[in-house]
Amino acid sequence: MKWLDEISYLVLIGIAVLMALLPFQPEPHLTEKLKMLADGTLAKPLDIFDLFWHLLPCILLIVKFVRSRKQSDA
Repeated sequence: MKWLDEISYLVLIGIAVLMALLPFQPEPHLTEKLKMLADGTLAKPLDIFDLFWHLLPCILLIVKFVRSRKQSDA
C-alpha cells in the first residue's frame, strides 16, 4: 500500500469530492445510489458497482488516514 502513502491528502480529497458529486446534473450518482440502498432497491450489479466506484476515493481516504495514524503511533 506504499502507492497510497505517496498520494497527497489534498489530491485524494479533491478526487473524493469530485467522484461524490459526479454527474452534477440531474443528481449525483452517489446520492441516487444511497437513496436506493436506503429504500432497499439497490439490487442490480451495475448499481452496486456504481455505488462502490463513487465511494472508492472516500474509502481510500479513510484507509490512508488510518494507515498514517498507525504509523505515527508506532
